[in-house]
Order: sequence, then structure tokens, then C-alpha cells
Amino acid sequence: MKRYIAEFIGTYALVFFGTGAMVVDSIHSSIGVVGIAIAFGVVVMAMIYAFGDTSGAHINPAVTIGFVVAGRFEKKEVAPYILFQILGGIAASFTLKLLFPNLALYGNTIPSDGWLQSFILEFLLTLILMLVILKVSSGSIETGTMAAIAIGGIVLIEALVFGPITGASMNPARSIAPALASGNFQEIWLYIVAPILGAIVAVLICPLTGSKDSECC
Repeated sequence: MKRYIAEFIGTYALVFFGTGAMVVDSIHSSIGVVGIAIAFGVVVMAMIYAFGDTSGAHINPAVTIGFVVAGRFEKKEVAPYILFQILGGIAASFTLKLLFPNLALYGNTIPSDGWLQSFILEFLLTLILMLVILKVSSGSIETGTMAAIAIGGIVLIEALVFGPITGASMNPARSIAPALASGNFQEIWLYIVAPILGAIVAVLICPLTGSKDSECC
């Protein structure tokens, strides 16, 4: 249960501060793309430091599924991990809705130029993220200085470059939560399917990157 609570809190913090930055920027225009990207990257880094030793700090259903496909994580733990990740995200989005009522969006991920472009980008972004995670984690545990900096850093750069196009979700829980809070489910399916596929493909190609298979699976 400690691991599930850690995943809940970690995902709550990710959504609260990440999409919270988007919400505040929509009201005051004071944060901008760079600030939003930093918010996502730094909160991921902090959650890995805080909860990496407890739950592995997946805070992302796609990452949990990726670890299962890689044989690093027990299948019986998948459902509770994903449940608590999604619940944490939902709690964060509804906290933002309570604090900032009557907004149209709460950090929703919506394609800026058609679903296909965003689908491909979300697939690629998650693939790269998962590859980094596989390389710097131990088993299914994201912990330590190197893991926190590397994973937080790749989240930051992906959000900075492609956030304005897709929202740079790479995380079904991060997209489902604001969709529920706002009631806007536009193209929500792609933010569930593309990250999961990206994480799975990352696991499959990891052994081809020149490292020993044991580093990838």
C-alpha cells in the first residue's frame, strides 16, 4: 500500500504542478512555454528523488506497462499502480478546478494541428522517454541522482519543444485527469494509445541500442 500511495502522490504532484502551470498561464500569461516545461521537468525530478525508493516513481501508466513488457515489473501490480496513478491525476485536476472554477480547460492535451501529427509525436516522445528510463533505472526502480536528472531533463526538453503542438503528455494519467475535470475529451484516445505503444516499442528496440540485453530487460 505504501507503493500505491507513493504513486498516487507522485502523479498528483505531476499533474498539480505541471497542468497547474498551464492553468495559471492561461489566466495571467506569466509563465509561458519555458516555464511550463520547467514545471513538468522539475516536478518529475523531485518525485523520483522523493518516491523512487518506495514505488519506483513510475507516475505514468505507460511506464508501468513498459516495465512489465521488459520483464522488470510484476504483472499483478499493474492494475493497482495504474489505478492509483489515474486517481492521483484526477484528484490533482479537480483540486485545480476547485481553486480555479469555470475554466474551459485544466491543462488538457489537445492536438494543435490534427490527430495524426500528435499521435506520431506522442508515440515518439514516449518512446524516447522510455528508452532513457530503461537505461538509467534499476529494475523497475527510478532512483538516484542520475535517474532523476536524466528523466526530468528529457521530460523538460520534450515539453519545451513539442508541448505547444501536442501538450507533450507521454502519460495517459496526465491527459485523462484534466479531460475529466473539464469535460473535454477531444482526441483523448490518442493520448492513451500512443504513449503505451511508444513505451512498448522502446522496450523492444532497447536491446538494439548497443547495450547488453540485461540493461533493457
